[in-house]
Amino acid sequence: MENTTECMPLIGDFAPEFTANSTNGKLNFPTDFTGKWIVFFSHPADFTPVCTTEFVAFQNNMSGFAQMNTVLVGLSVGSLTSHLGWLDAIAKMPNGVNIEFPVIDDATGQIARKYGMIHDIESDTHAVRAVFIIDTVGVIRAILYYPAVLGRNIQEIMRMLMGLQTADAFKVAMPANWIPGDNVLIPAPQTAKSMQNHSGEQPWFLMHKPLSQQEIYDKICKDANKTK
Repeated sequence: MENTTECMPLIGDFAPEFTANSTNGKLNFPTDFTGKWIVFFSHPADFTPVCTTEFVAFQNNMSGFAQMNTVLVGLSVGSLTSHLGWLDAIAKMPNGVNIEFPVIDDATGQIARKYGMIHDIESDTHAVRAVFIIDTVGVIRAILYYPAVLGRNIQEIMRMLMGLQTADAFKVAMPANWIPGDNVLIPAPQTAKSMQNHSGEQPWFLMHKPLSQQEIYDKICKDANKTK
């Protein structure tokens, strides 16, 4: 089988640009969202069960993403007509929702290949479940891949987003299993003298400090709401 997957962009790369139609109109990506964080995610196909549950979950958490100055953009290798039909079906389900985020028309798969979303061993036409977290200047900060059978954990994506924004705002790093309100990691000493002056039970290269959930909210969420 011919490998049709382009070299995917990596963490630290600028997000590849494209122009496409979507369920919310024409998009120039990521330019239209400059100044905002983006969660750009792909789906194998329209009208599939796992994808449908994810769309509902993303929509139900849109206000939480908005508080973090973040927009959602979906992609499926399908036509705009198919996307619109799928969104209409989701809205008419019991406990259905109106999907407000854009879903990109990528009937040719060109955009999915540009982002390395098509893995030929899995399928040569359907995108895997990819997530790209892109910052306010268009740099890719995190990439996640899920198999077709496993739905994404929206809360984990939100935790990652908050962690990246916290790292930028406070110049810290997050330990394993961090959630907002837990202690964070500060840069280790850079000289022998400062290392020797370190005191405390933790080793010199593993230094924590408290950072409250309220401090994070005040810095990230409130600042994001000021820019709306």
